[in-house]
Amino acid sequence: MTDISFAWSALGGDPGLVERVTLVEREGVLTARLPVRDLARACVGACALAAAELAARRTEAAEVPAVGVDDGAVAAAFASERHLLVDGRAPVSFAPLSRFWRTADGWVRAHANYPHHRARLLTALGLPPGAGEGEDGTAAAVAAVESALAGRSALDVEETVYAAGGLAVALRTPEEWAAHPQAAEVAARPLVERTRLDTARARVLAPLDGPVALPAAGLRVLDLTRVLAGPVATRTLALLGADVLRLDPPHLPELADQHADTDFGKRSAVLDLTTGREVLESLLADADVVVTGYRPGTLDRFGLSPEALAERRPGLVVAQVSAWGGYGPWGGRRGFDSLVQVATGVAAAEGTDGRPGALPAQALDHGTGYLLAAAVLRALTEQSHEGGSRLVRLALARTAAWLTGSAGPGAVVRSEPGAPYEGPGPWLCETDSRIGRLRHAGPPVAFTGGPTDWARPPGPWGTDEARWS
Repeated sequence: MTDISFAWSALGGDPGLVERVTLVEREGVLTARLPVRDLARACVGACALAAAELAARRTEAAEVPAVGVDDGAVAAAFASERHLLVDGRAPVSFAPLSRFWRTADGWVRAHANYPHHRARLLTALGLPPGAGEGEDGTAAAVAAVESALAGRSALDVEETVYAAGGLAVALRTPEEWAAHPQAAEVAARPLVERTRLDTARARVLAPLDGPVALPAAGLRVLDLTRVLAGPVATRTLALLGADVLRLDPPHLPELADQHADTDFGKRSAVLDLTTGREVLESLLADADVVVTGYRPGTLDRFGLSPEALAERRPGLVVAQVSAWGGYGPWGGRRGFDSLVQVATGVAAAEGTDGRPGALPAQALDHGTGYLLAAAVLRALTEQSHEGGSRLVRLALARTAAWLTGSAGPGAVVRSEPGAPYEGPGPWLCETDSRIGRLRHAGPPVAFTGGPTDWARPPGPWGTDEARWS
C-alpha cells in the first residue's frame, strides 16, 4: 500500500504534520490491480500538505491548516484530460497510431500524438512519413504498421524506432524490467531527488494578505514543460497563486485539447530559445522557480542546467521531471506515461489473457505532477528557513517503481467514509474562456482557507506576451 506519509517523507516533510490530513474514502475509485487509488491519494495529499505548510509559514499561523483529500476529487482530477469538453466536444486522447501493436514475439506500444513523432515512427518502419494522411487514410496507416511489425521482435522495434527519433517501447513484465539496467538506476534513487545547490541567503516571503491563503502568491514560475506531468505541476502552482508563464517553441505547438486541460491559471507564450536569448534572460532574471519537462540535457545548451541557472539567479528553485530519469542508459530517451507503463511492467500487471492493459488514468503523469508541485512548495518553505538554491527532480519511472511495490507504506492518515463514487459529476465545473465553454475537473488540492478554483481559464495557446505580468 502507498500512502501520504511515505510521499511526505520523500519530500522531507515533518512526519508530525501528516495528522493534519483527513481522507474521504469512496468505493469504486480508480479501480485497478495495482494500488492506483492509494498512489493518487498520496500524491495529492502530500501536495496539499506542502501548500498548507507554506501558507502557515506566510500567514505566521500557529498551526498548519487542515488538509482534506476526497477520493472523488482525486479521481476526477487524475482523469482530467478525459473529462474535458470544449464547447461540448470531447477531445481525442490518443491518435490512431498511439496504441499497442502485435509483434512476432510480443507487444510494443507506440506514441504518435504529435505529427513529428508520427512521421518518425513511420519512417523507422520503412513507410512513407505521410502514409495514411487524409480523410480516409487512418485505416490504411494502421494496416501498414500492423504489417510492418508482424515479423519483427518487440525489442528490435523499440531500438529501431528510438534510433529514428520516434517513440515505441516493448512490453516487459515486472521481472523483465527489474533485470534492465535502467531499472537498477531508477531504484537507486529516492522518489523525490532534493539537492541544495549553493549557500544563497534565505528567501524572504512577503506575508499573505486577503481572505484566501495563496501560498505561492507573488512568486514567478517559468514553465518549460510539455504534455502532462510538468503542466499538471505548474497548473497546481498557478492554483496556489503563482504567476506562471509557459513558454513553448513556436515550431512545436501544443495539442489544443491538452493545452485546454493543463493551462488553467497560466499565461502561454512562444519563444525560440535560440534567437530569443535576450528575452529568456530577462525572464530568468525575475523568476523564482523554473520547471522543466523536456528530455534530460535538452535545455542545457541554452544555459538552463540547474547549476547554470543557480549561478545566474541565486536562490532559484529548479524543478525537473522526465520519463526515465536523467541517468542510466535510458537517461536521454524521450518518454510518456503510456510508454513508461509498458516498459516497467505496469501494463503487463494490468493485462488479461496475454494482452497488455493500462491503468484507469495516466496516474504516473498526474501523480508525478502533484509530487513535483509539492517538491517546489517544500523547497520554498525550506529556503525561507535555510536559504540555498534548490533542485528537485522526479521521474515517471521512479513513480512506477513506487506503484509496483518497491516502497513500503508508512502511517495511515485519518479517514471518514463518503458515498460510493458514481462518476466525476460532482467534481466537474463549467467555465467560459476565450477558447470556448469548458467542462473540466476541479482542483483536488484543498486545505482550510485555501483556493477552490483557478484565477483564470486557459486562453489560446501561445498568444500571451513573453513577459511577467
